[in-house]
Amino acid sequence: MPLINVKLIENVFSPDQKVEIIEKLTDAMESISPGHRDLTFVVIDETKESDWGIGGKAITAAMVDEHAKKALGG
Repeated sequence: MPLINVKLIENVFSPDQKVEIIEKLTDAMESISPGHRDLTFVVIDETKESDWGIGGKAITAAMVDEHAKKALGG
């Protein structure tokens, strides 16, 4: 039984996006190992903003959103 654990920064993804993450990760596992869909667990753990860091800097949801806007040319 596959267990997929996803770590996210709190307040970055909406509830609908989290549902989509669960669905698509389950789809991916099913494509690799058919017949295990009903046994695939996906757990989302959200970490508080600023309790997550990269490059020695704490990360917030606003910082992630700003990065995404720049990446999309905005």
